[in-house]
Amino acid sequence: MAPHHLPFYLAPGNGTDTLMVVMGIFLIGTILWVGTLYWRLHSLPERMAHKSQKLQFEIVAVLGLISLFTHLHIFWVAGLLLALIDIPDFGTPLRSIADSVEKIADSTPGQDDGSIETGPAPAPADAPDAAKKERTHA
Repeated sequence: MAPHHLPFYLAPGNGTDTLMVVMGIFLIGTILWVGTLYWRLHSLPERMAHKSQKLQFEIVAVLGLISLFTHLHIFWVAGLLLALIDIPDFGTPLRSIADSVEKIADSTPGQDDGSIETGPAPAPADAPDAAKKERTHA
């Protein structure tokens, strides 16, 4: 009953709708592509912090997970800002200072030979009566 010159987008009489099958495959591919694009965009701050070896990498990763599960975009923006900002490393110099002070404290003079002198210092040998002189202020 159908005319023989139907357009290609209409289903033939055998029941196979080619356009619907092609559009279904296109829809599934588009959903997978958009999902992959979303995941790449969502993990952008974490990848940026990881590539540049930032100290705050763990904080950026946690903010990304929080934004994923709560759907609050402010956490993602905060993670992106933390990934872009280079926070100065205060820990390494302070750790170096602490290690140096510990080495200095461990190597006090007189500990190596085990004898620590107590009492007054001896008078110099070249001036024996220098200790006996009284100083006067005039």
